[in-house]
Amino acid sequence: MKRLVVTADDFGLGVDVNEAVRRAHRDGILTCASLMMGAPAVKEAVDIARAEGVPVGVHLTLVDGRPVLPPERLPDLVDSDGRFKPGLVSAAVRLALSSQARRQARAECEAQIEAFLATGLKLDHLNTHHHFHLHPLVLGLVVELARRYRAPAVRVPLERGVPPYRSALLGAVMLPWTLRSRRRLRRAGVVTNDALFGLYDTGAMTEAAWLRIVPRIGPGITEVYCHPATSVRAAPPRRDGPSPADELAALVSLNVRAALDRAGVRRMSFAAAASER
Repeated sequence: MKRLVVTADDFGLGVDVNEAVRRAHRDGILTCASLMMGAPAVKEAVDIARAEGVPVGVHLTLVDGRPVLPPERLPDLVDSDGRFKPGLVSAAVRLALSSQARRQARAECEAQIEAFLATGLKLDHLNTHHHFHLHPLVLGLVVELARRYRAPAVRVPLERGVPPYRSALLGAVMLPWTLRSRRRLRRAGVVTNDALFGLYDTGAMTEAAWLRIVPRIGPGITEVYCHPATSVRAAPPRRDGPSPADELAALVSLNVRAALDRAGVRRMSFAAAASER
């Protein structure tokens, strides 16, 4: 059976993102969203999730965002403005070299999940901003938290096939870490997606991308993730054109919905997909 989870990341990042999630779930094919608990519009996002019945997971954030805990409790992770220090590589090195940084990361991830649970929403999944759980130390933490908080599933950013040239290096670098992550999660009894799309089309999940992807959706749990918004200014557009507004247009496209229906794809949340395992 072809089970498809369609996820909007960065829920709570801004009112344009929140409105896109609302529209795409109500009028389109979106099945769930990943909530950034330290984002500026998180309260509105929670209200929308409650009102619209959007299944929501936690988009654990340790880079490129703001923490839930007070910045003074995270001196090794945040800059002078109280934001997480930029750069995946530098963040990875800090965690590898500093036990204090690892303790702070653990406390922050726990705080993000606890803040989510305090909203009363049901946890649909866990994933990380910029797929940071491919870092072995972050992965160990995510495995532990997924089991402790009984997260129905955790995303594995494994996109099969030959990536486009601009993403070939990314795919080659990520592949061994992604396979390792999937093995470790599944050994721990955590459900993961069997396939994923959106990695090689990040920022460009347009109608054309969807129509190219739909025939490749096979049996099992497939996740397609995207970053919709109602405004082209909600996130930096790709240099070759597509914007977050184009991603929203694809999610409400009748052509995309018809293609999924013809392919016999069932759309559902991560929790629903995991319950059928």
